[in-house]
Amino acid sequence: MNNQRKLPARVLFFPAAGLYAAVLVPLSLWAMFYSPLLLPGINSGLDHAQELLFGFALAVIAGYLLGPLSPRLLMILFGLWLSARLGYLLAPASFLPPLFGTLFALGLAMHIVLRFRSAKKWRNRLLSPLLLLICLLASALVWLIHTGKAPLLQHALVYQTVLLLALLMLFMGGRVIAPALAGHHQRLGKVLNARVQPRLEGWIILSMILAIVLISWPASRSWAGLVLILAGVLAFVRLLRWRLWHCSARPDLLCLGAGYGWLVAGLVSNGIAQWQQQMTSGLIHVITLGALGTLTGVIMMRSTILQSGGRNATDHASEWRIPLFTLLIAVATSLRLASPHFVSFHLALLWGAALAWSLAWLLATWCLCRAISVSLKRQAARHREVLRE
Repeated sequence: MNNQRKLPARVLFFPAAGLYAAVLVPLSLWAMFYSPLLLPGINSGLDHAQELLFGFALAVIAGYLLGPLSPRLLMILFGLWLSARLGYLLAPASFLPPLFGTLFALGLAMHIVLRFRSAKKWRNRLLSPLLLLICLLASALVWLIHTGKAPLLQHALVYQTVLLLALLMLFMGGRVIAPALAGHHQRLGKVLNARVQPRLEGWIILSMILAIVLISWPASRSWAGLVLILAGVLAFVRLLRWRLWHCSARPDLLCLGAGYGWLVAGLVSNGIAQWQQQMTSGLIHVITLGALGTLTGVIMMRSTILQSGGRNATDHASEWRIPLFTLLIAVATSLRLASPHFVSFHLALLWGAALAWSLAWLLATWCLCRAISVSLKRQAARHREVLRE
C-alpha cells in the first residue's frame, strides 16, 4: 500500500525539465543580445551554461534516478528546484536562488547515493561518487557565479562538469542502450554478445577520469586532450560492436545510437582542441547539445512511454516523435557549430539553433505529458481496485 502511494520522480521532473529546456535557450539568447538588464540571471554564457547543466541536466537526473518517492518528499525536492530556476530568472542578485539550488543538489545527491550504494561491481559503484561529485560541483559553482569570484575557476569547473556528465552518459549507455539492443536482437532470432562490454567500459571510465584530472592543470592540457581522444575512440568501438545497422525497423534505438555518436564526436573533437591548445567553447556544444540533448530526450520519452503501459510500450517503431526530436536536436547542434564560421549570419544561425532546440523540447514535453497522464490514470485505477479488495 505504501509503495502504491509513492509517485515516480519523473512525473514532475521530466515535463519540467523538457519545458525549461525549451524556454531557457531562446530566453538566454534574448537576454545576451537584446535585453541584458531585463533577465540579468541568464544574460551571459556562464549563466546559460549553469542553467543548462544544473537546471536542466540535474532535473533529468532526478527524474530518472530518484525513483518512486512520497508525494511530500517529491514536492520538497521539486519545489527547491523550481524556486532556484525562478530565482535566477526573476531575482538573481538574491542569495535565495543559489541557496535553493544547493539544497536541491545536496538532497538529490543524498537520495541517489543511498539508493545505489549497494552496487557490487566497481564500475557500478562508480555511479554514486560520480553523481555526488556532479552535485557538489553544482553547489560550489552556483556560489562562485553568484559572488563573481574566480572567473577562470568558474569556466574550468563548467568544463569539468561537462566531462563528468559525458562520463555519466557513457556509463548509462551500457545500462540503457545495450539491454534495449540485446532485446531487439533476440526478437530477430540473433544474439548480441557485445552488451555492456565490461572491459572496454572499464578502459573508457579510466580514460575519462584521467582526462578530467589532467585537465585541472594547464600544463597537462595536451595530455588531457590525447586521453579524451582515446576515450572517444574506445566509445566508438563500443558503438560499432552494438551493431545498430540491424535496427532499421526500430528508429528509437537508432536515435539512442545517434546520441551516443554525438558523444563520441564530442569527446574526439574536444580532445583534438585540447591537444592543440585551441578554444573549446564552441565544440563543447557537441556534448551539451548533441549528446546530452539527444540522449536525455530519447531516454526520457522511451522510459515514460514504457512505464505508461500504453500501445507504444511494445511498439516503439510507431513512435514518430522520437526520430523527429532527434532530427531537430541534430539541426540545432549543427547550426550552433556553424555559427562561429559565418560571421555575417552568426546571430541568425544562433536563433535557428535556438528555434530547433525549443521545438524539439516542446515536442518531447508534449510526448511526456501524454504518457505520464496515461500512466497516472492506470495507477489510480489499480489503486481503486486494491481499495475495493
